[in-house]
Amino acid sequence: MHHGKSHERKVSYLESPERRKEFSPEELLDTIPLRETDHVLDFGAGTGYFTIPAAKRLKGNVYAMDIDPAMIDIIKEKSLNEQIKNIMPVQGGMESLPLSDGAIDVVIASLVLHEIKPLGPLLQQMKKALKNEGYLICLELEPKGTSDKGPRITLEGMKREMIEAGFNIKKVSFPAESLYLLVAQKTG
Repeated sequence: MHHGKSHERKVSYLESPERRKEFSPEELLDTIPLRETDHVLDFGAGTGYFTIPAAKRLKGNVYAMDIDPAMIDIIKEKSLNEQIKNIMPVQGGMESLPLSDGAIDVVIASLVLHEIKPLGPLLQQMKKALKNEGYLICLELEPKGTSDKGPRITLEGMKREMIEAGFNIKKVSFPAESLYLLVAQKTG
């Protein structure tokens, strides 16, 4: 586990005004086909950047999933402070989701899928968790040439992975420079 500085940096970026300015979570939620009664899984929820605003919009539950207990604690604290009752923190991966298959309407995966190798099995797990016609929303950074450090996955690569996993790509947009948003739907 990474502690100390890199952890603080991660949190400060996740919460940074720059990030909000270039692309607010509310804007993202506006582009997603969300219904008030939907149950949402925020996969790799981090500090709750999307969890909190999504929960405020919905009557359904928002499952905030992260493998890092420190992130789960931050989300718990925020939902207490803001008195939000429909956030269900889940520490761990997809197998920790306390729900039967087909119980989730929308999965949001923001800046997390590029870390998963291979991606196929995880996409299958997400597909199982989703209702028929459910949506997987993926937000990722497009790699910029060879100077990019660390793992990244191109828009084309991500589309390919999702199609192979049996999703239909419904929409692609570019909410900010080098950021792409994919809306994929589970069919059949």
